Amino acid sequence: MKISLDLIKELRNLTSASISDCKQALADAGGDIRKAIELLRKRGLERASQKDMAGAKEGRIEAYVHTGNKIGVLLEVSCETDFVARNSDFSQFTKDIAMQIAASGPTYIKKEDVPKEIIEQEKDKEKFFKEHCLLEQPFIKDPTIIVKDYLGSLLAKCSENISIRRFTRYQIAK
Repeated sequence: MKISLDLIKELRNLTSASISDCKQALADAGGDIRKAIELLRKRGLERASQKDMAGAKEGRIEAYVHTGNKIGVLLEVSCETDFVARNSDFSQFTKDIAMQIAASGPTYIKKEDVPKEIIEQEKDKEKFFKEHCLLEQPFIKDPTIIVKDYLGSLLAKCSENISIRRFTRYQIAK
């Protein structure tokens, strides 16, 4: 199937992925732009899992204080280069994730962080993960995707490893 240049440009504008990645994703998706976006997200996550986080020595600390000064978040997100750490997409990502943490109050970053003893006590494990694991939660700005998908789209744009390292959420007692 021949992929039009206009379709490649449209996908590149939506995702900021490289032209060759956009062309390949569109070819693999049969020209369907939505499927191509999903493929780029998945490929971004796959690339990240293959890379070693030891090289991620750059990043950003994000602070968010919710209106009314009753909830605050400190967040550390790592990346490989200072260029990405200063990128506007990366900056927006860290702001969005800090707001996500303030709004949803996760306890863990990913499923693998949850102690086995806690998982064994839960009847509905998937519900538990969605409520307590940041990467499994519906994204507050677009509930049709989960935070892991949002991270995947950023990975596809930046073409380097990005990791949510840690966070702390503070809340004034009710």
